Amino acid sequence: MASISSFEGGNEERENSQQLLLDLGGFEGPIDVLLELAKQQKVDLIQISILELADQYLLWVRKLSLANVELAADYLVMAAWLAFMKSRLLLPETDGEEEPTGEEMASALRFQLKRLEKIRSLGFSLFDRFQLGQDFFFRGDPEDFGYLNNTTYDIELNDLILAYGEYSERRDIQVLRIQPSDLYSTQDAIGWFSRALVGNSSGWENFHGFLPTDKRSGIIGKSMLASAMTAMLQLTKDGKIDIQQRQNFSDIYIRPSDTK
Repeated sequence: MASISSFEGGNEERENSQQLLLDLGGFEGPIDVLLELAKQQKVDLIQISILELADQYLLWVRKLSLANVELAADYLVMAAWLAFMKSRLLLPETDGEEEPTGEEMASALRFQLKRLEKIRSLGFSLFDRFQLGQDFFFRGDPEDFGYLNNTTYDIELNDLILAYGEYSERRDIQVLRIQPSDLYSTQDAIGWFSRALVGNSSGWENFHGFLPTDKRSGIIGKSMLASAMTAMLQLTKDGKIDIQQRQNFSDIYIRPSDTK
């Protein structure tokens, strides 16, 4: 099994002021020693207060400099494993559930420690190799390398047809533009009557006298006549004008409602 010194990544020279020293009643010393003893079942974890361990760890972290964050992470892993191992001891055993035994947990811990040791060992070995800018350097005149890209298209005729169809649809998109209409509206006709009847006290006036003088033929002229008829009926309904027609198909006469 990997020793605690190897787990610490070869940092035996770490000062005592940087180590996490615990005082938990049943144990007094570094946390890595406590973990080693617990792993070998040489200390009773039942007597160890995990709450006190957490409080002492947090107090130690507050005093630790930012340069030792890696050390704090290692100690946090150790404290977590101690808390997990004690929780397994406190929990009652249940039948019918396959859960790891104490020996299995110890084996898992040893595996994690060896794995962490290997990772950190490889990390340190990288810094032992020659480094760019320190042991070797770039040449003064950098070399420019050209790149040759050869594109090979793997498509079929159907793919080409579909792609061309999608491109044609995007290219031939037409925007619908509605031109303003020259047809007369009912609001236009109401304006004709309103302007012509203002101050008019002469009595009945012929309906056609209210229409614009620039009468047009075709559909424009028909829209003018239809809008005038609709406006006349609306103004009559609102009580603003009176209308009369002596007989069918004869001329229609209009006057303001207040004309007596």
